Amino acid sequence: MPGKGESEVGPQAQAVQGRLKAWLRPHLPVLLLALGLMLLQSGATLVQPWLAGVLTDRLLLDQHLGTLLWLLFGLICAQQGLGYITSIQLQKVSGKLVADASAELYAHLQALPLAWHHARQRGDVLALLSGDVHRLTGYLTGIVLPLLPLLFTLVGALVMMWQLAPAIAVMVAALLPLMFIVLKLYGRGLRPLAHASAQAWADQSATAEQNLESLPLIKAFATEQAERANYRARADAIFDVDLRLARREGVINPVVHVVGAGAILLLLGLGGHWVVGEQLRMGQLVSLFLYGMVLIAPVSTLASVFGSTLAAAGSLRRLQEAMTASPEVDEGEQEQIPAHADVVFEGVDFTYPGREPLFRGLNLCIRAGETVALTGINGAGKSTLVHLLLRLVEPQGGKVVIGPFDVRAYRLQALRSQIGLVAQQVLLFNATIADNIAYGRTDATREAIEAAARAARAHDFIAALPDGYATVVGDQGVRLSGGQRQRIALARALLRDPAILILDEATAMFDPEGEAEFIEACRDILAKRTVIMITHRPASLALADRVLRLEGGRLL
Repeated sequence: MPGKGESEVGPQAQAVQGRLKAWLRPHLPVLLLALGLMLLQSGATLVQPWLAGVLTDRLLLDQHLGTLLWLLFGLICAQQGLGYITSIQLQKVSGKLVADASAELYAHLQALPLAWHHARQRGDVLALLSGDVHRLTGYLTGIVLPLLPLLFTLVGALVMMWQLAPAIAVMVAALLPLMFIVLKLYGRGLRPLAHASAQAWADQSATAEQNLESLPLIKAFATEQAERANYRARADAIFDVDLRLARREGVINPVVHVVGAGAILLLLGLGGHWVVGEQLRMGQLVSLFLYGMVLIAPVSTLASVFGSTLAAAGSLRRLQEAMTASPEVDEGEQEQIPAHADVVFEGVDFTYPGREPLFRGLNLCIRAGETVALTGINGAGKSTLVHLLLRLVEPQGGKVVIGPFDVRAYRLQALRSQIGLVAQQVLLFNATIADNIAYGRTDATREAIEAAARAARAHDFIAALPDGYATVVGDQGVRLSGGQRQRIALARALLRDPAILILDEATAMFDPEGEAEFIEACRDILAKRTVIMITHRPASLALADRVLRLEGGRLL
């Protein structure tokens, strides 16, 4: 009976293998074409030593060489031409595979719950998209596909040697398995180093991404030197593990070439005696020597397969862990939130992993068109209520209802597209102000964008900018002030004209005058929809029909 690990990992591995096959299937014709071209190239490689031997014999006999020379030259040209065409086809397939796999992986990562992303370093996730996909697709097209032509070359060279000198072919054939066994045993030490190298690169990527995002904080606290030292430590860790990996991998090729060269020299010495004894022609000796040289390339390449396979196995494990993670449950069928819908939390239980329960049987009813303000200390669960409504997290008990339906009855996209959110942490893209306001509403007209900006009291400062609505805000809106970023986020939410509007500390960065203007402008806007407002500011609380305090998992 399979153990627990097998029963859990087996289906996951099968699922990932299924995805790999699905990625490869559309490209099978080109892959088969490339495989056929590589086999032809191997055939041309195998014919050349035989022709060189015939050429040598005819040269010694002073026979006409023109035809043979042209034939040998034609084979060399054909071999190189086939190599060029093959490399282009493989590059085409490899590039398309990377594009297909990256796009599907990215879509899957977007569909995973926020909790999955919060449990991982962002650098690890970025490494999946940038490093692991490239490494795995490169392994499939650069290592796995050429294996058959390499084996064909290897076996073909041994067969040709058998035709020329069976005793020498037997000695070479006996040496090859011994060499592979030694290399395989030696290659076991590469596995932990390959894994450590991939993790070191992911750690450095995560550190760089985090530090660049936190640059204002780093400068404000004058910790540049400490962060430089931290990043240097990550870089040194990569240097250390990659050097150890290179040393271990670097032994393989020299060993193969030294052993191969020794075998060829032994072959020449033995063959030379046979030539003197007239048991072997000089042309046959030349052919044997060249077939020995031909053998070194596939043996060396096959030896390096161990390291490449271990690196690809590490990438496959990380992709397997991501691709088999369960996406957000989206089984709802309802497309439209009713125009006048109550929002009800019925007996909701919720606990974050590893923490005390946050809510136990929480009940809350927000009537359609009502504005409810939530207050409470940090960590009381105000934002969690919002996340439950948006299904960014799921309750362990009870349910959240909008109108006549549980929120799980709505399609996720339909649910979230009809709820406007102005989050406490404003997220803007490195795009124009107009693009940021219209995010999620790509069909919005310029008039609608400006109307939303006016309602959010953002139009005046936008119009005063040199490029107006075409101003690029920079990463996370770094070229705007905190209050300006918050007004852009508010305009973005208002543009969607949502049935339900969530304002999570939406006026936190407004000055008193700006907050007063916003409140005055929002009275009519808020009156037309259901509003959940998270705030502690008295002026904003004045907009609420009810003010509730969340404390100890209960509403007071």
